[in-house]
Amino acid sequence: MRKIRVLAAKPGLDGHDRGVKVISAALRDAGMEVIYTGLRQTPEQIVAAAMQEDVDVIALSVLSGAHDYLFPRVMELMREKKLDDVLVIGGGIIPEEDVPALKQAGIAEIFGPGTNTGAIVAFITNNLKRAL
Repeated sequence: MRKIRVLAAKPGLDGHDRGVKVISAALRDAGMEVIYTGLRQTPEQIVAAAMQEDVDVIALSVLSGAHDYLFPRVMELMREKKLDDVLVIGGGIIPEEDVPALKQAGIAEIFGPGTNTGAIVAFITNNLKRAL
Protein backbone atom coordinates (compact mmCIF):
# COMPACT_ATOMS: atom_id res chain seq x y z
CA MET A 1 0.00 0.00 0.00
CA ARG A 2 1.37 3.43 -0.89
CA LYS A 3 1.72 6.30 1.56
CA ILE A 4 -0.95 8.98 1.89
CA ARG A 5 0.34 12.08 0.09
CA VAL A 6 -0.43 15.40 1.80
CA LEU A 7 0.17 18.91 0.47
CA ALA A 8 0.60 21.30 3.41
CA ALA A 9 0.00 24.87 2.29
CA LYS A 10 0.02 28.41 3.71
CA PRO A 11 -2.21 30.52 1.46
CA GLY A 12 -2.15 34.30 1.55
CA LEU A 13 0.20 36.76 3.17
CA ASP A 14 0.45 34.93 6.49
CA GLY A 15 4.10 34.79 7.57
CA HIS A 16 3.78 32.32 10.45
CA ASP A 17 4.43 28.67 9.68
CA ARG A 18 5.36 27.05 12.98
CA GLY A 19 1.98 25.32 13.31
CA VAL A 20 1.95 23.87 9.80
CA LYS A 21 5.49 22.59 10.33
CA VAL A 22 4.42 20.82 13.55
CA ILE A 23 1.46 19.25 11.73
CA SER A 24 3.68 18.26 8.79
CA ALA A 25 6.11 16.51 11.15
CA ALA A 26 3.25 14.68 12.90
CA LEU A 27 1.82 13.49 9.59
CA ARG A 28 5.28 12.29 8.49
CA ASP A 29 5.70 10.49 11.82
CA ALA A 30 2.38 8.77 11.12
CA GLY A 31 3.77 7.43 7.84
CA MET A 32 2.39 10.00 5.42
CA GLU A 33 4.36 11.72 2.70
CA VAL A 34 4.15 15.51 3.18
CA ILE A 35 4.97 18.19 0.64
CA TYR A 36 5.13 21.67 2.19
CA THR A 37 4.64 24.54 -0.27
CA GLY A 38 6.14 27.24 1.94
CA LEU A 39 4.75 30.64 2.83
CA ARG A 40 2.62 33.08 0.86
CA GLN A 41 1.09 30.77 -1.71
CA THR A 42 -1.85 31.80 -3.88
CA PRO A 43 -4.84 29.46 -4.16
CA GLU A 44 -3.83 28.94 -7.79
CA GLN A 45 -0.31 27.87 -6.79
CA ILE A 46 -1.69 25.48 -4.18
CA VAL A 47 -4.08 23.77 -6.58
CA ALA A 48 -1.39 23.56 -9.27
CA ALA A 49 0.98 21.94 -6.76
CA ALA A 50 -1.75 19.50 -5.67
CA MET A 51 -2.23 18.44 -9.28
CA GLN A 52 1.49 18.20 -9.99
CA GLU A 53 2.19 16.18 -6.83
CA ASP A 54 -0.94 14.01 -7.23
CA VAL A 55 -1.83 14.41 -3.55
CA ASP A 56 -4.62 12.72 -1.61
CA VAL A 57 -5.00 15.55 0.91
CA ILE A 58 -4.53 19.31 1.03
CA ALA A 59 -3.97 20.75 4.51
CA LEU A 60 -4.45 24.53 4.52
CA SER A 61 -3.24 26.71 7.38
CA VAL A 62 -4.17 30.36 7.87
CA LEU A 63 -3.53 32.65 10.82
CA SER A 64 -4.10 35.96 9.03
CA GLY A 65 -7.90 36.01 9.07
CA ALA A 66 -8.20 35.62 5.28
CA HIS A 67 -9.54 32.06 5.53
CA ASP A 68 -13.04 33.22 4.56
CA TYR A 69 -11.74 34.13 1.09
CA LEU A 70 -8.73 31.83 0.62
CA PHE A 71 -10.26 28.48 1.64
CA PRO A 72 -13.38 28.83 -0.57
CA ARG A 73 -11.19 30.03 -3.46
CA VAL A 74 -9.05 26.89 -3.18
CA MET A 75 -12.24 24.78 -3.24
CA GLU A 76 -13.57 26.68 -6.29
CA LEU A 77 -10.32 25.96 -8.16
CA MET A 78 -10.40 22.32 -7.03
CA ARG A 79 -13.87 21.93 -8.55
CA GLU A 80 -12.74 23.63 -11.79
CA LYS A 81 -9.84 21.18 -12.08
CA LYS A 82 -12.08 18.19 -11.24
CA LEU A 83 -10.09 17.35 -8.11
CA ASP A 84 -13.16 16.15 -6.23
CA ASP A 85 -11.32 13.11 -4.89
CA VAL A 86 -8.83 15.17 -2.85
CA LEU A 87 -9.63 15.65 0.85
CA VAL A 88 -9.18 19.28 1.94
CA ILE A 89 -8.77 20.21 5.61
CA GLY A 90 -8.00 23.53 7.23
CA GLY A 91 -6.48 24.87 10.37
CA GLY A 92 -5.19 27.94 12.10
CA ILE A 93 -6.84 30.80 13.93
CA ILE A 94 -10.40 30.46 12.64
CA PRO A 95 -13.38 31.75 14.63
CA GLU A 96 -15.95 29.07 15.43
CA GLU A 97 -18.67 31.08 13.69
CA ASP A 98 -16.74 30.87 10.39
CA VAL A 99 -16.48 27.07 10.39
CA PRO A 100 -19.95 26.24 8.97
CA ALA A 101 -19.41 28.41 5.88
CA LEU A 102 -15.99 26.86 5.29
CA LYS A 103 -17.44 23.37 5.54
CA GLN A 104 -20.24 24.38 3.18
CA ALA A 105 -17.55 25.52 0.73
CA GLY A 106 -16.11 22.00 0.84
CA ILE A 107 -13.47 22.04 3.57
CA ALA A 108 -13.92 18.64 5.26
CA GLU A 109 -12.79 19.72 8.73
CA ILE A 110 -11.24 22.66 10.56
CA PHE A 111 -8.62 22.10 13.26
CA GLY A 112 -7.88 24.91 15.67
CA PRO A 113 -4.93 25.65 17.93
CA GLY A 114 -4.21 22.91 20.44
CA THR A 115 -5.78 20.13 18.39
CA ASN A 116 -4.12 16.82 19.18
CA THR A 117 -2.12 15.81 16.12
CA GLY A 118 -3.39 12.26 16.53
CA ALA A 119 -6.91 13.55 15.87
CA ILE A 120 -5.75 15.08 12.58
CA VAL A 121 -4.00 11.86 11.55
CA ALA A 122 -7.14 9.86 12.42
CA PHE A 123 -9.41 12.26 10.53
CA ILE A 124 -7.28 12.03 7.39
CA THR A 125 -7.00 8.25 7.59
CA ASN A 126 -10.75 7.81 8.15
CA ASN A 127 -11.94 10.33 5.54
CA LEU A 128 -9.73 9.82 2.48
CA LYS A 129 -11.68 10.10 -0.75
CA ARG A 130 -9.15 8.09 -2.79
CA ALA A 131 -8.35 4.41 -2.46
CA LEU A 132 -4.70 3.77 -1.70
